[in-house]
Order: sequence, then C-alpha cells, then structure tokens
Amino acid sequence: MSLSLASCGSTTDRTLEETFDQFYTIEPRANIAIKNVDGTVCIYGSSANEIRVQAIKRAYTPRRLKQIAVNVSVQPRSVSIETNFPKKPTWGLFDRSGTVEYTIVVPQTANISRLELGNGEILVDGMHGQSVHARLGSGLLFDHNCFGNVDFSVGRGAVTLAYDWWEPGKFAIETEIAHGNVWAFFPSDAAFHLIAETLEGKIASDFEERGERAAQETTKINTLIHGGGEVAINVHVTKGNIKVVEQNP
Repeated sequence: MSLSLASCGSTTDRTLEETFDQFYTIEPRANIAIKNVDGTVCIYGSSANEIRVQAIKRAYTPRRLKQIAVNVSVQPRSVSIETNFPKKPTWGLFDRSGTVEYTIVVPQTANISRLELGNGEILVDGMHGQSVHARLGSGLLFDHNCFGNVDFSVGRGAVTLAYDWWEPGKFAIETEIAHGNVWAFFPSDAAFHLIAETLEGKIASDFEERGERAAQETTKINTLIHGGGEVAINVHVTKGNIKVVEQNP
C-alpha cells in the first residue's frame, strides 16, 4: 500500500491517494464479483491464470481516505471485490466521500458474475468467458471485443459496444439503458441477429439498405445481418438514441 498527495488545482482542492496492488492465482473459469460506489472499474481479459487487482483510493482528507475500504476475498473458483464508502456528508459545497479507481486483469475465460458501480465509468475488454453482468447507475459503459454472453444495464449515461474484429460463435449481447444513447461498432463481416428498440428516440444502422436508411426515422429494428449466425444482439433504450456503425465497410 502506498500513500501520496496529488495536486488537483488550488491548495484547497488537493486529494490524497492510496494504492492497493495485488496478484492472486485463480482458476481460468472463476466467478468474479465486483462492487464499487463512485469511480471506475476497468476489466481486461488476459491469458494468465491469475487476477491482478489495482485500486486507487482518492479523498480530500486522511480520515475520509482511511474510511474507504477495499475488501478482496479470493478462492480458486471465486473472487469478491467490494468497496465500502463512508456516508456522504449532508452539509458543505463539496462531496468529500472520495472515489476508487479499479484496474482488474483477469483470465479472459473467467465469468464476471456481478459488476455493480453507482456512478462513474465501466470498461470490459477482451473477455471470452461464459458471461459478463454489469450494472451502472449513471455514467459511461464500454464493451470492447467481448465474445460471450453480455448483460449490461445503465440508468443514465451512455453505452458503447466496440468490436475491432468478429469471432463466430453462440452468444448474446443484452444492453438496456433508461436514459441515454447507445453506440455500437461492428466490423463489416459481422453476422448477428439485431433487435434494437427505443421508446423515445430514433435508431440508425449502417447495416440497413441505403433506401431504408433514407426512409423515415425508425424506433425499432429486428433484422438478420449476414444471415444472423448464432449471435443475438438486443438493445433497448427507454429515452435516447441508438446508432449501429459498420466499421471498415
């Protein structure tokens, strides 16, 4: 554990930092559960049979920093990472409760059985396990090259699904956002069954025929891209827009 003082503007806005960085050996298909309140959670899949947990705690006072607890419980087949925050103050102009930024490297075949973040950003990159379940209260959620069953839910913010290449297989990507936009980037040779719907907003897809793109605004799409294959992509937005982009057409 290390403690440092990082400048964040004026002398009255300095933040304290404390870093936690540990490695643990786990099974390739272990179940991993993560819970955070404010900050970021970045998960990267790797070929190693271990998990690296790096957490950077930030707060404005030593007392607040000490009150933020990072609890890691590791078994060969399961990992639990939980963040405990002090209660937020009910007075003052600034929130002094702090944040935690996680960078977690896991076996790419592991399962993210539960990932919960109240406010901030989530990134899930390069996972090939059976499932990824992520819930975000408000903020940004990024999915990059994850080929497995993915289930994302966001209250308010934005979701980006980005795939640099396509791997055929049988999996499903489920994305739901109450208030915000969804951007999805797929390579031109991707094959999937796309179901996209917005209750208040519009949908645009590069995979539609040119005549269909020029037609009136669409609020629901149910179509097979390149025959569909065995991949299902279901995007549901309550209030916001959906854009599906064909990369390298």
